[in-house]
Amino acid sequence: MAAVAVVVGLGAGLTAAVPAPPAVERGPAPTPASVTAALGPHAVTTAAVRRAEVTGFGGGTLFAPADAAGGPYGVVAVAPGFREGAATLAWLGPRLASRGFVVLLVDTLDPDEFPTAWAAELLAAIDWVVADSPVRDRADPARAAVLGHSMGGGAALEAALVRPGLCAAIPMAPWDPAADFAGVRVPTLVLAAEDDTIAPPAEHAERFYASLTAPARAYALLPGRDHNFSNAPDDVTAGLVLSWLGRFVDGDTRYTRLLCRGTLSAAVTSQQDTCPAP
Repeated sequence: MAAVAVVVGLGAGLTAAVPAPPAVERGPAPTPASVTAALGPHAVTTAAVRRAEVTGFGGGTLFAPADAAGGPYGVVAVAPGFREGAATLAWLGPRLASRGFVVLLVDTLDPDEFPTAWAAELLAAIDWVVADSPVRDRADPARAAVLGHSMGGGAALEAALVRPGLCAAIPMAPWDPAADFAGVRVPTLVLAAEDDTIAPPAEHAERFYASLTAPARAYALLPGRDHNFSNAPDDVTAGLVLSWLGRFVDGDTRYTRLLCRGTLSAAVTSQQDTCPAP
């Protein structure tokens, strides 16, 4: 596994700004191997969401655990990058759904629009999943997260800014004209790529992370990756994303040890944190 530099702030405030839903532990204790494997224990159903069937966003692709009896499950809305569609992040759908999340990869109404508009679409997508989607019986309205790449990463930050009740936000190689996200109280994991020349970390991801005051926040710099690292399967990315969602969407504290002290992978080369003991 490639090396990754991680800076984590998970101190006394391992909670969101609003009361968290009760914790859920799904299956055996997570390990580095289990969070980086291609698939988890759940069979997955997949459905296309047509633009004409929804309002507030442009449709997309819906992934969910096939077994409703194991739910309800947390909901994750995922935004693509500039002029891209949901298909560019297709690998994340089964990765997350097979671990017990309902995932909607969102097609945006206007692929040229800015992150603030896409943030509204991410939130509209979550609302549709929990209220009107064919898997609404499996979706937990109290457990929702946003994730995005590039301008979609900016959208994830913007969505967290306006909906503090979200359980987690994960911007990947985020791009946004704004630089101040001090108002975000949602647990936020910022993923950056060392060789990113489109949204250089020093100008985007690092600045966004530095502005955060959320009680739970983390920044990871992935070496050897360019701006589009999230558009193809990546075990380090998957492990960090799944651990963050498991910790803050499901509230499963067993994931803390994977996020703290460099235990997610022996390839973590440097880390600063204020994490509590697992």
